[in-house]
Amino acid sequence: MERLAEAGYWFLYIGIELTVLFLVVTFLVGIVRAYVTPERSKAVLERYGKGLRGNVLGAGVGGLLPFCSCSTIPMLVGLLGAGVPFGIAMSFLIASPLNVFNLVVITLFATLFGAKVAVAYSAATFVAAVVAGIALERLGLAHYVRELAPAGGAGGCGCSCGCAVAGATPLGRWERIRPVLTQAWRFAWDLFRSMLPYLLGGVAVGALIHGFVPEAFFVRYAGPDNPFAVPVAAAIGVPMYVSTSTLIPIASALVAKGVSLGTVMALIIGGAGASIPELALLWRLFHKRLFVAYIVTVFLIACAIGYLFNALAPVL
Repeated sequence: MERLAEAGYWFLYIGIELTVLFLVVTFLVGIVRAYVTPERSKAVLERYGKGLRGNVLGAGVGGLLPFCSCSTIPMLVGLLGAGVPFGIAMSFLIASPLNVFNLVVITLFATLFGAKVAVAYSAATFVAAVVAGIALERLGLAHYVRELAPAGGAGGCGCSCGCAVAGATPLGRWERIRPVLTQAWRFAWDLFRSMLPYLLGGVAVGALIHGFVPEAFFVRYAGPDNPFAVPVAAAIGVPMYVSTSTLIPIASALVAKGVSLGTVMALIIGGAGASIPELALLWRLFHKRLFVAYIVTVFLIACAIGYLFNALAPVL
């Protein structure tokens, strides 16, 4: 009963805290969406997307806007069709699902792991997206993109990411603040309702881990002394279809039980960077060589950042 009470307390405390944070931060994101639209972002990349600056912009746009795979892939097709260099489009593609600068994800990280971890996550994933885009282009993989018309996104995809809401018609710059706030709240509430089962599911799993699983188990198999824990976590994460918002509460419980910070980062990055819906869409867009290269890239990024966080754990 003591363990059950501890798990219940953890569930209520973390669940309420994350619910409030999710609504507040998503409301702010909704305001940003009114003015920073995918169309404007695409125009910026088309105009300034050249060289290293273009990779930085691609990773920045992909990491900032609240896209899911069902809106990221059509925009990727649009970027490539508009003549944006392949490497820049890849930086965008890699940064987008990792939520590099997503306020919701960064706030969750900062709340559960601390501000230093949140900043380190954004910095590491951003640099990884820039470097990966450059590397994929220099490997000559631009020729392995199929020519397809943009698909998906219209009318929503039925997934758990709230993209049906995100695809709503954006507000114009000169509209009054009241409609902007109303639209932002609707966006926040609808996205919250669609994500609530997954958010609470992640909190529930974290509560069970926190209350019932012995620390010795995780320390033995996934602690900092196990050098294979990071690649195993990355390999497990890649085929998973679990949102970052769901994984973060679970990761918090795992770290509290002795799992190394780098191991949970590898799990989060692997799961976010190569979800099954995204890979299904990319299979239609990429030839086999590029498709495999993308999966390997996400896996290597997850491993590299995992080992980096293990090395930086004493100062984080």
